[in-house]
Amino acid sequence: MKKIKAVLFDLDGTLINTIDDLSDAVNYALTKAAYPLHEVSEYKLMVGNGMRKLIERALPEDLRDDATIRRVLADFMEYYNAHSVDKTVPYEGLPEIVKEIRKKGYLTAVVTNKEEKAAKQILSSLYPDSFDLIIGQRDDLPPKPDPAAALLAMKTLGVTSEECIFIGDSGVDIETAVNSGAFPVGVLWGFREEPELRENGAKAIVSNPKDILQVLV
Repeated sequence: MKKIKAVLFDLDGTLINTIDDLSDAVNYALTKAAYPLHEVSEYKLMVGNGMRKLIERALPEDLRDDATIRRVLADFMEYYNAHSVDKTVPYEGLPEIVKEIRKKGYLTAVVTNKEEKAAKQILSSLYPDSFDLIIGQRDDLPPKPDPAAALLAMKTLGVTSEECIFIGDSGVDIETAVNSGAFPVGVLWGFREEPELRENGAKAIVSNPKDILQVLV
């Protein structure tokens, strides 16, 4: 492996535990529309592909038309933007590890399928001054696992794919790493399980934030 210069992180399930706030926001929108609600454990399997896909998966199968998705998504975003850090917290020890990574001279970035404005708002509160770059969902970029956002991050940081590791908690993240040419690292404290990470090509699995430092050695 070439000398690593940059560490790219997923957000939800990797840096921060957002599942309670996401669940509350989707259930708010579903309640407003008089649709069935879901448990937090169910939402763990729905997240990872962006907000629109989250809403689509949460809706009844016969109500997943574009107009309904747009309407429920708008209600979700209105609520979520006002309550995005009510229950959301960083995973224990990770803010300190990110600071240590930066102290060692590595560049750091976040590449997420969360809407970019929301991602920056949350990170400014929970991880202030911790990342050189934050790229979220936006109109000019396809969502992960398409590598476009990761490749844009690399280009902006001035590094090659061989000089990056990509850290995430889901198969989507590992696919993104593989598709972009970064070294794929899966974490076990997030929303998905180890088999999913390995099946999608994770070359390293970490169960404790401190283990990230060992991957960089």
